[in-house]
Amino acid sequence: MGRKRHPIEDSDVDISVSPPKRSAAGLPSLSETLPHAMAYMGPSRAWKTLTAVNQKDGFDCMSCAWPDPPERKAAEFCENGAKAIGWEAEPLKIPREFWADNSLSSLEHRSEYWLGQQGRLVEPVHKAPGSDHYAPISWDRAFEVVAAELNGLDDPDQATFYTSGRTSNEAAFLYQLFVRAFGSNNLPDCSNMCHESTGVAMGETIGVGKSAVTYTDFAAADLIIIMGQNPGTCHPRMLTALEEAKRAGAEIVAVNPLPEAGLINFRNPQRPSGLIGKGTDLADQFLQIRIAGDMALLQALSKRVLDAERAAPGTVLDRAFIDGHCQGFVGFAAHLAALDERDVLAATGLSSADIDELAGRYLRAGKVIITWAMGLTQHKKAVPTIKEIINLLLLRGNIGRPGAGPCPIRGHSNVQGDRTMGVWEKMPPGFLDALRQEFGFDPPRHPGVDAVDSIRGMRDGRIKVLVALGGNLIHAMSDTGVAEAAVRRTRLSVQISTKLNRSHVVVGEEALILPTLGRTEIDRQRGVEQFVTVEDTVCAVHRSAGPLEPIASEVLSEVAIISRIAQAVLGSKVPVDWAGLGRDYDAIRDHISHVVPGFEDFNKRIREKDGFVLPHGPRDSRTFPTATGKAVFSVSDLETLAIPRGRLLLQTLRSHDQFNTTIYSLNDRYRGIKKGRMVLFVHPQDLAELGYADGGYVDVHSEADDGVDRVLPQLRLVAYPTARGCAAAYYPEANVLVPLDSTAEESNTPASKSVIIRLEPAAAPVYGTAAGQRN
Repeated sequence: MGRKRHPIEDSDVDISVSPPKRSAAGLPSLSETLPHAMAYMGPSRAWKTLTAVNQKDGFDCMSCAWPDPPERKAAEFCENGAKAIGWEAEPLKIPREFWADNSLSSLEHRSEYWLGQQGRLVEPVHKAPGSDHYAPISWDRAFEVVAAELNGLDDPDQATFYTSGRTSNEAAFLYQLFVRAFGSNNLPDCSNMCHESTGVAMGETIGVGKSAVTYTDFAAADLIIIMGQNPGTCHPRMLTALEEAKRAGAEIVAVNPLPEAGLINFRNPQRPSGLIGKGTDLADQFLQIRIAGDMALLQALSKRVLDAERAAPGTVLDRAFIDGHCQGFVGFAAHLAALDERDVLAATGLSSADIDELAGRYLRAGKVIITWAMGLTQHKKAVPTIKEIINLLLLRGNIGRPGAGPCPIRGHSNVQGDRTMGVWEKMPPGFLDALRQEFGFDPPRHPGVDAVDSIRGMRDGRIKVLVALGGNLIHAMSDTGVAEAAVRRTRLSVQISTKLNRSHVVVGEEALILPTLGRTEIDRQRGVEQFVTVEDTVCAVHRSAGPLEPIASEVLSEVAIISRIAQAVLGSKVPVDWAGLGRDYDAIRDHISHVVPGFEDFNKRIREKDGFVLPHGPRDSRTFPTATGKAVFSVSDLETLAIPRGRLLLQTLRSHDQFNTTIYSLNDRYRGIKKGRMVLFVHPQDLAELGYADGGYVDVHSEADDGVDRVLPQLRLVAYPTARGCAAAYYPEANVLVPLDSTAEESNTPASKSVIIRLEPAAAPVYGTAAGQRN
């Protein structure tokens, strides 16, 4: 049966706080996972999905891009994956009367959590100009609306085409093909807001912006350094790989402003010791670094490695690797010789002894993996920080051999594959040349806009149409007020989605919602079952086919929707068989095999049981596709954020019951938060020095150079063991505090992890009784 419709608490209701946990998973995870799956899907749907997820003949979980092990367990999913599946695969539908009963003006006051709990979208709906309601519309009429607006633009670049990381390779390739045939490179995606800094930094230093390790490398490593990352919540299956590495003898170091339960202790629910024993202690060392101090730490580590080489020449550095495969070493070493330890300690909040201990571990280890996520990528200096990771690895040849290398962990299931398929505003000329040769039209060559610049374009009136293939751009984007006002200026906004979110209720003059199949559902085109493919965070490509019947017969697949939009907009203007590609995904894969390097003979290789792994020069052969053919040592000046007295440095983060902007509940079990999200985590000593107490309420103001007063009101203070001088609040609620123009250098990624804030006293909120609304 699955979940029945019932009243949903719309916001915080009587928040309760308990001490943070010091272990992850175990029995509490099981007690959360199975009841949640049963409540949302019912026994039959739960069994069909959970036994198929991440299996070789099943479907790929949408909740993260963590790679699958060579040998799969019967239960190859985590708590958050099960919640993501239940959220998507529940049989609850949004009824037709919902649109008449709920105006957009009223829905704007509903929370992200409430919107997502209303059920699946099952028919296209349209908001006409001047209307405050959506109303059902036929598919044919919906495509006519899109075609009329796009073809009525003065310039194709007056439209922007966003993509979510849940999109399959086939849909992503067809989408970018349509956009370029239309005449634009405006292809922003969710990577612009997460790992874009990684792609820039690694592209410039080793020539490939993807992980240089495989799943099996973790168990072969001597040392794993985890930076700015919370695996226990964001990709829990990584904890199993870390446990395997620990059992094989690896040391693990966690570098983070907050202690994270999963890196303290992991109680593997698939082992008896994880259910009734004490589990596995993972991190051998925890460096509680100040926010934005990672670059200083990495430079200090590299300097200690260079000092050790000077003390014992020929015994520390991998000179053969450096001399044969790298450039820029002499300048890099000279630059670090002047590094001031006092600057390092001020920036990191660590002691020299802390750094010495980690340096010792690095020097003893023969094989080192450094892995990171948004805690490093969302800072002004994110790109040079990640370049310092590469510097440290290059010194001892920790790239291009088993058990070693850089490993950025992507969060969305196919965000890496989308980029591989061409969803990028700056695809290289070789890719565009291949499109021209394959399809017979000349793609535009000028750069398009990314996500931040799309919002700027809508704000300034240059971009008049927004089409979003999945995702929740408005709430994922920084500077929420600016983002919402920008989208409201568009003539048309189109959302291709499975469920409601904030981007459906803050819309242009005219708006469409086009319902699409989920990853869990069978995709039939003219009666023939299709499958799609994804690329995980370690470049492995595999197939995905859902086991459930579609939620409704009116719902179309992403591929079918894109195909029909292209037919409506372009007709026969370019020599592409849009209809044929929409009904036969093998035909799309044949084109991919001719255009995208590494996908040769795609249809044959993807039907092999394990799929295949894309080539990666640095990993496979120590070949580096940079301008000079060598890996690059980078020189970056250390700059630290000056925090005025009486201010704190804020980072945004996810709760445990959350995937990106999707909220599964108002709880964050590992951090001890229940029934609420409007909280601010602050060190108890900082609270005392600022004159506040645990449990009090404050308005949080961000301070930026533009002088705009951005405010997040009435947050409950939570005394929490974060790094001194640092604070944390939940995303996406805290996005309102991040200025649109506060972005990482080079990558233009929102700097959501380094926001200067001040606190002002506030009254406690008063909650209404109907749906927990704050007054």
